[in-house]
Amino acid sequence: MTSTDPDIDPTATPSGTGCLECESTGSWWIHLRRCATCGHIGCCDDSLNRHATAHATHTSHPLIQSFEPGEDWFWSYPLNDFADGPRLADPQHHPTSQPVPGPAGRVPADWQVQLGG
Repeated sequence: MTSTDPDIDPTATPSGTGCLECESTGSWWIHLRRCATCGHIGCCDDSLNRHATAHATHTSHPLIQSFEPGEDWFWSYPLNDFADGPRLADPQHHPTSQPVPGPAGRVPADWQVQLGG
């Protein structure tokens, strides 16, 4: 995948600093993923709601990038594998002050039990 890939818009800014749908419903997440096409921030598949995958399924946007500090990998849903991509518009990750899981104040004490762990 390259910056000329129509599925990647390097100028699309992130939709926020947390999962868009979890923020609107008061839920929480484990890790965050960013749509490489439109900048939508969703929670990962280890989270209860799996909003990043739901977004990709609903929109047919095939690529995500990690929105975690220190991670810059891309994932292709159609290939079910890692992919390459250009640097996307800042910010590159959620605020480093935001805990994992997050956000602060909404993660239940039994979050591991809720995830089946």
